[in-house]
Amino acid sequence: MALGIIVCGAAGRMGRTLINLVAQSPQTKLAGAVEAAGLANIGRDAGEVAGLGTLHVPIVDSLEKAIRPDAVTLDFTNAAAAVAHLRTAVQHRAPIVIGSTGYSQAEQAELERLAPQTRTVVAPNMSVGINVLLQLVRQAASLLGDDFDPEIVEIHHRMKVDAPSGTALHLGRAVAGALGRDFEKCAVYGRQGLVGQRRAHEIGMMTLRGGDAVGDHTVIFAGLGERLELTHRSQSRDCLARGALRAALWLIDQPPGRYSMADVLGLPR
Repeated sequence: MALGIIVCGAAGRMGRTLINLVAQSPQTKLAGAVEAAGLANIGRDAGEVAGLGTLHVPIVDSLEKAIRPDAVTLDFTNAAAAVAHLRTAVQHRAPIVIGSTGYSQAEQAELERLAPQTRTVVAPNMSVGINVLLQLVRQAASLLGDDFDPEIVEIHHRMKVDAPSGTALHLGRAVAGALGRDFEKCAVYGRQGLVGQRRAHEIGMMTLRGGDAVGDHTVIFAGLGERLELTHRSQSRDCLARGALRAALWLIDQPPGRYSMADVLGLPR
């Protein structure tokens, strides 16, 4: 029996990609579509908005109107909406997969409090490749140690509103953890002017924005006389959407708790 999927942010770029993949997969079916109240697509058929033709699933203006405990909600909206959707999922004991990023400290604290109360996957990037990169980055940092300087560079499309990306921050924390450092204390976000020599234990975080770049992330380990670079490039949003559907299919059979893509993929944390 196909698993019901509810897409939040249904009319956005990621939402339309998700709806297309849900409709194509024999393992899933679209069970609901949600957009922010007041937007022009409210009431339209989600399939038509996604360019598929009629799916007989109208876009509604509240997750409350679509949520079901036997369907998995996928959230790729924004930080405030994601926390609100998680709150609704907890109230209905429904599973939810969250890929939104850019949380404030208060929003992050609320996410941490709510996520274990229902079946929740939270991941800043759900592509399989990025999650393998996280494992490689941890291993490289552990092996190279303090003799190599870590720098992280990411580029996304001009419309992305948060910086650095959630994925870049996740990579930075992975490096810091492997090196026994406190990421919040050693992260340096860009450099300008006479900043002096690079200090020991810094982790550089560089952000680029432009065009329609889906998302490229490079972790550089710069040593004396050599440099190691590990790069992941997203060529389309399909890789993120496929990862989200994989997470949904896995999550439906899990007990309540907060999970990561490492859990979904069976990778070490």
